[in-house]
Amino acid sequence: MSRNHEVKNVQLLLNDEGNLREPGWSRSLVQKYDRKMIKAPKWRIKEWDYYLVLTDNFAGAFTISDDGYIGLQSVSLLVFGDKPWEHTETVLNPFTMGKLNLPSDSSSGVTEYKDKRLQMKFAVEGQYRHITCHFENFWNGKPFDCDIRLAQPPMDSMVIATPWDKDHAFYYNQKINCMRASGYMQYDDVIYTFKPETDFGTLDWGRGVWTYDNTWYWGSGNADVNGHAFGFNIGYGFGNTKAASENVLFYDGKVHKLDDITFNIPASGYTDPWTFTSSDGRFEMDFVPVLDRAANMDFKVIVSDQHQVFGRMSGKAILDDGTAIEIKDVMCFAEKVHNKY
Repeated sequence: MSRNHEVKNVQLLLNDEGNLREPGWSRSLVQKYDRKMIKAPKWRIKEWDYYLVLTDNFAGAFTISDDGYIGLQSVSLLVFGDKPWEHTETVLNPFTMGKLNLPSDSSSGVTEYKDKRLQMKFAVEGQYRHITCHFENFWNGKPFDCDIRLAQPPMDSMVIATPWDKDHAFYYNQKINCMRASGYMQYDDVIYTFKPETDFGTLDWGRGVWTYDNTWYWGSGNADVNGHAFGFNIGYGFGNTKAASENVLFYDGKVHKLDDITFNIPASGYTDPWTFTSSDGRFEMDFVPVLDRAANMDFKVIVSDQHQVFGRMSGKAILDDGTAIEIKDVMCFAEKVHNKY
């Protein structure tokens, strides 16, 4: 089944009943999010900005989120060398309920979190996104610092407006891929430098009201293919995707829409090789895991079982005009997450 209803009208995201006006996908935030129009309780509203900045050898991930009855601010440092390792440090804030004042649009403004231990800021500065962070006692008593710029010239993104089969529940999400990265991260006297010729950042910007128990799949990657910026966003499990999926390719700043993608995760374990297959034959990939960023917490009411697997992708993707893009050993990630929250 083709899932490709493209929303093109500039309009409010929600109607007067607090439900999505027009489910579907778009290339930018043409539908306008307004928190005041949400009819669900404040503690059910989830808002987040997540950046992943990824190279062939290392990565940083940065989250500022206000998930209603809890805020979750986190930084991850991942290294993919001979002995891959990662560390994620998280600050939890009870009952944020909108107090972080996250912007209603990703294209301007500042997303910021500050306490005595963590100062993290995401700022839109012209055609750049600027990530700065100082995390005291990040790991083993040592601090983490970063100053990263992501270039965002005029370019398509992937935006999805998805309902759940329940009133007032919706998922509004934007993925911006292929932003060339410069700057650095520093931890334990090691400086990790980003080079725009080869390294990219991705933004996952989300706003919405979720149902309580969800399992989702998401994968994303970027690469320089003979001087052309290429990326992909694939996933499913978020609500009722009858109107549109979030599966797309990015090439030279343009989006190419895909139909359904299946994550073939081996029963033997997350670190064994995966494959990805597509209903339209336009995304056929092999994936060799390098590192499973696994996290599991069970507070009875809040349960999370996450496997964000970083690895190398090889295979073929087909653009809208039939052009085949072949990639080999591109570092990216694919994840399966089960949350009750």
